[in-house]
Amino acid sequence: MRYVLFDLDGTLTDPGPGITNCVAYALEKFGVYPKGREELYPYIGPPLVPSFREYHGLSAEQAEQALLYYRERFSAKGLYENEVYAGIPELLAALRERGDKLIVATSKPEEFTNRILAHFDLSKYFDFVGGNTLDEARPTKASVITYIQENYPDITADNAVMVGDRKYDIEGAHACGLPAVGVLYGYGDRAELETVCADKIAVTVSELASLLL
Repeated sequence: MRYVLFDLDGTLTDPGPGITNCVAYALEKFGVYPKGREELYPYIGPPLVPSFREYHGLSAEQAEQALLYYRERFSAKGLYENEVYAGIPELLAALRERGDKLIVATSKPEEFTNRILAHFDLSKYFDFVGGNTLDEARPTKASVITYIQENYPDITADNAVMVGDRKYDIEGAHACGLPAVGVLYGYGDRAELETVCADKIAVTVSELASLLL
């Protein structure tokens, strides 16, 4: 294995408090008050604009504005309401020592992603960060992986794998011709990952390390 593509939220770090706090902040601007944090967990992983429409019925225009409200809080505070999963730095170090190229593939804007990686001292492990843009030019995981492949045209199904916790990671990888490992320590469950035919499923970071190493 030469390339390992990692999702960020729910795979490298647990962003639950930050994302849900910022979603709640945005929804309250429209008079929507979620009953609890768990109601907002579905927002962790997929693009936010369609999520605001699907999960809380905002109009297209409201959803675009909600994204701006979300980023208002996230850029100042929410991105640090986050925690690196135990064992992730050690796994990344071991993969780098083996000679693999590590890449972040996230639907989060690259500007925020780079700040999060730097804050948690994870930047040093990655050769490239592929993500969305602030103007939503790459909102899906497939579009992010396509962008990565444009920068690394030698990536193939034989030398690369995507690792993520949600169906969007698996679907995006498969759409781009890559195998994908789903992880269960994030925000997806086994049924979700099996439904989209994850090639392998790891329950813990330790099990993920065994698969990759």
